[in-house]
Amino acid sequence: MNAKTLPPLVIDYHGERLAGVDEVGRGPLVGSVVAAAVILDPADAITGLTDSKKLTARRREALDAEIRERAMAWSVAEATAEEIDTLNIYHATHLAMRRAIDALSPAAEYLLVDGNRLPGHHVPGQAVVKGDARHAAIAAASILAKVARDAGMQALDARYPDYGFARHKGYPTREHLAALERLGPLPEHRRSFAPVKRQLALF
Repeated sequence: MNAKTLPPLVIDYHGERLAGVDEVGRGPLVGSVVAAAVILDPADAITGLTDSKKLTARRREALDAEIRERAMAWSVAEATAEEIDTLNIYHATHLAMRRAIDALSPAAEYLLVDGNRLPGHHVPGQAVVKGDARHAAIAAASILAKVARDAGMQALDARYPDYGFARHKGYPTREHLAALERLGPLPEHRRSFAPVKRQLALF
């Protein structure tokens, strides 16, 4: 779906404390799901904000630093692999989003959340499909969440270099599945996810 087929984004809010909210890490087999919330300063626009997946790692990291320095407010939060296994990935994702929203200071007055569902927070808002490509605040949140989760995978890679986390970021690639089969699941793996569950039964 491209911008030509997306309807115009109409926002029923005209104040300054509009927070973009996005998450990264629903699909991986290991680690937390990470969410971010960002209130951009309307008087200090940051250029180049777009869907984090469309940016190089170096550009994401540069924008991450710029967002942290210039946004009116930002926060990054997570739900752990254990919480994912307990709640399921859908509810854990919304938990991470609510934690990110709650950590904003000043607090958000309106939310724009990437996807098709709001996370069940008391602050009003709207869900925006393909939101990280349609609104700068959601794009900023996607960048913070992606950089934070990738850093977590780099740290996990340093502890367990045989799994290749720095390369595949925990997603179920052929390399990751082969490492799971050869070495078995780690405590950080999501035990409710089918490839991990299968290997747990063998170890």
